[in-house]
Amino acid sequence: MTNGIFLGGGGKGYADKQWLNQKYANRHGLIAGATGTGKTVTLQILAEGFSNAGVPVFMADVKGDLSGLAVSGSPDHKLHQPFMDRAAKIGFDDYTYEGFPVTFWDLFGKQGHPVRTTVAEMGPLLLSRLLELSEAQEGILNIAFRLADEEGLPLLDLDDIRAMLVWMGENRKDLSLRYGNISTASIGAIQRRLLVIENQGGANFFGEPALALADLMRVDADGRGQVNVLAANELMSSPRLYSTFLLWLLSELFEELPEVGDPEKPKLVFFFDEAHLLFDGAPKALVDKVEQVARLIRSKGVGVYFITQNPDDIPEDILGQLGNRIQHALRAFTARDKKALRLAAETYRPNPDFDTETAIREVGVGEAVTSMLQKKGVPGIVQRTLIRPPSSQLGPITAGQRKSVILGSDLAGKYEERLDRKSAYEILKAQAEAAAKAAEQAEAEEEEMETAQREYRAGRRYSGTRVSRSTSRRTRQTESFGDAMTKMVVKELTGTTGRRIVRGILGGLFKGR
Repeated sequence: MTNGIFLGGGGKGYADKQWLNQKYANRHGLIAGATGTGKTVTLQILAEGFSNAGVPVFMADVKGDLSGLAVSGSPDHKLHQPFMDRAAKIGFDDYTYEGFPVTFWDLFGKQGHPVRTTVAEMGPLLLSRLLELSEAQEGILNIAFRLADEEGLPLLDLDDIRAMLVWMGENRKDLSLRYGNISTASIGAIQRRLLVIENQGGANFFGEPALALADLMRVDADGRGQVNVLAANELMSSPRLYSTFLLWLLSELFEELPEVGDPEKPKLVFFFDEAHLLFDGAPKALVDKVEQVARLIRSKGVGVYFITQNPDDIPEDILGQLGNRIQHALRAFTARDKKALRLAAETYRPNPDFDTETAIREVGVGEAVTSMLQKKGVPGIVQRTLIRPPSSQLGPITAGQRKSVILGSDLAGKYEERLDRKSAYEILKAQAEAAAKAAEQAEAEEEEMETAQREYRAGRRYSGTRVSRSTSRRTRQTESFGDAMTKMVVKELTGTTGRRIVRGILGGLFKGR
């Protein structure tokens, strides 16, 4: 097939040759199977195929094995001969070893270029998901975003949203009249969740320079699509951060890319590994959002492929949109496993030559039951397929090789240095410091006035002169109304109530008194 990605074959008892038609590659897909059945290698050969076709790829490397895409396979590898034997068996006549153009990314900036976004770009829905907030707490977060827009306070990093929440707490009485009840307990709960995310490394993710989507959609000088590999082995210790980041990236692609209809090949293919993490405990609103994005992003030229152990991990409404399917072996030891196996088999178009349920149970490592979309988007008959061997290195590369790829990238230096421009935190801090300075000045002037009065009275007593009632009265009568008001304001500012007002403009947060 001239416009297809070769998956494998096998001859008798297997598909002669199985291809993924690029014209329908943006109609999404599923790679499923138990641990150790070959999902990672399948993911690797799909990335190779798309890259050779000029299609950029984004994938998360959960185990570190996908870094091998950056270097060529070797005849010295222990599986060299089995690879050659399989290539000959499935008719992969032009099988050779080669490396691919890879860009490494890392939310923590250790194993790749840093990936960042701003709090504003993340939005209240996904940030609430990340922080695991209740409905009431999510409401307060929505108010914070609304106020930031109205007051011109950019929300870029976690310091900004913290400062915004403190300001809301200090002004909650007035704000509650406009937006509904704002409780200090809910604000405190959000602040604690922000601290948890920061301790998990989430602070590295929020800030600038933010990731430019165009940097994920590049091709090299030879016309091969860039393979973007996100280092996720450390990120997986924070599964909520991992799934929220990938969902954010998918949403950004959906929002920013133009409509292209049905292109001859995708503009980008997005692989969502460990997909069950996206849906575990997700509220219905979030699942509905994922379904909407999956349904509509196809017209933007983006193909989304979910990788998971069991198709049952994917909600039914989303599973029904995954047209290209590669099913590795499923183990059925329990009643629930058997039911899931039966349901998985029923989603395929039957093949009269074998029983699909039996085939899914019996396929070995490196084999799969496959069904690709055919002409007019019709699901193909299910086939047993020997997956072709990879051309790039099987397994991870060394730390030195990774460093060389990162330094040799044309993106080297673009994202490494963190920017800290003026945003909500700095603006509110400046306002607080100005208010505190004004209070100090007013207090100093009041003290000077009181000192002068005491010295004047003391001097009059020393000279033996008394201030008569009539003189005192005349002084009060000649005092202007403006002077009286000024004294009143200064007295209020220097008093307990005035200091409380000043601290209400974040003075208590940024400047200790």
